[in-house]
Amino acid sequence: MLRACVLDLGGSWETHLPLVEFAYNNSFQATIGMAPYEALYGRKCKSPIHWDEDRQKSYADRRRKDLEFSVGDKVFLKVAPMKGVLRFDKKGKLRPRFIGPFEILERIGVMAYRLALSPELAAVHNVFHISMLRKYIHDPNHVISYQTLDVQKDLSYEETPMMILERKLHQLRNKEVSLVKIQWRNHGLDESTWEKEEELKAKYPELFE
Repeated sequence: MLRACVLDLGGSWETHLPLVEFAYNNSFQATIGMAPYEALYGRKCKSPIHWDEDRQKSYADRRRKDLEFSVGDKVFLKVAPMKGVLRFDKKGKLRPRFIGPFEILERIGVMAYRLALSPELAAVHNVFHISMLRKYIHDPNHVISYQTLDVQKDLSYEETPMMILERKLHQLRNKEVSLVKIQWRNHGLDESTWEKEEELKAKYPELFE
């Protein structure tokens, strides 16, 4: 390690000796089955790496506790709005929205819940991973009415454009492409997206009347 330090760092190698010592004492040693620091003190050194791991574990523990629900609680269900236009042969995604609230009927294991869904969502399986649920705190900016949506089995729905905000020409190598900035239904101005005018006009001609 000293040889490598001298070769890599040249004349300033001695100033890095504390780091070399730290690296050696916290490196796994096959002969003792652990790092020297752990063998000496009976615990792993709390290096910045371990501090980060501890912070992540603490956050995950708090997050898991925050996401625990009881039977009878009401929760919102996350859905994925998909733009009704194709981009690079894939439907573009918008930020998730939430529908509900729905009552929890049953806890399935430790990470899933069965919900009492409405008849409009009869095609959707009623057991959901905890990551799909949110506490019943009404936020009018994100919660939408599922009665007006055609929610699919994968909890996606097709979002539709509401109005054209701006227009511009995008110069490609061999041609110009006309773009329009679209505000989507159920989404604010900050979530507006630029779309190809030709594609949008083919699917939503009424938008250009």
